[in-house]
Amino acid sequence: MAAGVKGLRITAVSLAFRLMCGRFLLTSPVESLGRLFGFPERPNLAPRYNIAPTQSVAVVRSDPELAGHHLALLRWGLVPFWAKSRDIGARMINARAETLAEKPAFRAAFRYRRCLILADGFYEWQKREDGTKQPYVIQRRDLAPFAFAGLWESWEEKEQAATLETCSIVTTGANDVLRPVHHRMPVILEGQEACDQWLRPTSGSADLQQLLRPAAEEAWVARPVSSRVNKVTNDGAGLLDAPEDVAAEVSDEDPDGGEGSPHKAIGRSTDDPDQGSLF
Repeated sequence: MAAGVKGLRITAVSLAFRLMCGRFLLTSPVESLGRLFGFPERPNLAPRYNIAPTQSVAVVRSDPELAGHHLALLRWGLVPFWAKSRDIGARMINARAETLAEKPAFRAAFRYRRCLILADGFYEWQKREDGTKQPYVIQRRDLAPFAFAGLWESWEEKEQAATLETCSIVTTGANDVLRPVHHRMPVILEGQEACDQWLRPTSGSADLQQLLRPAAEEAWVARPVSSRVNKVTNDGAGLLDAPEDVAAEVSDEDPDGGEGSPHKAIGRSTDDPDQGSLF
């Protein structure tokens, strides 16, 4: 990330284009999320289509005192407990799976403070030959919500006698669906057992490391979306529309953009599981 980041808007734009994962969405009703991830809280969570760094995100944590899983809102961008300033969080929106146990900023959280970061999809930008970048949304084929593997920390702001809770998304190498767009992707915890194991305080390092792998290709699809997502202040379902430069060219008879179109969704072919395809 470039040095000298100042303010929410610039920080979010810079991170969206430079890091993985830099933006995501969460639109599922809280009742559905509560049933799926086993938390009792039912706050008013408005649909959000353009969640950016330094904003509040919905996470699930295991709380020994309260027993069970519980929902909380944390600031995206982990501030280590030893940090002198909260500003470091702008550089800590992602944590590389390969070095979690070694990096001072993440190793304590990896051992003691793991969480689920809830999402319905995430964005990545593919660099074009002309130097511009095309945003893609990556979602489950069934559009179901899912959980990123996350880390969280509690930081004491001494001047204001306040506690700031923050989080980071763990990333790993990309699977075949995402690799044409970006070389890395978030660690996605697939299934209840994986989520429970990530949250379980007694999970050992070896068990946790097994979870830090790319998501199975068959369940995922990446498709190009409107460049309006580039601007942090834009929100709403329209961000998931087809790119403006091809929407007018796609006819009713050819909804996917034609054979070989660079704007088709990227995914795994069900006919040939060993060959990535545009469809």
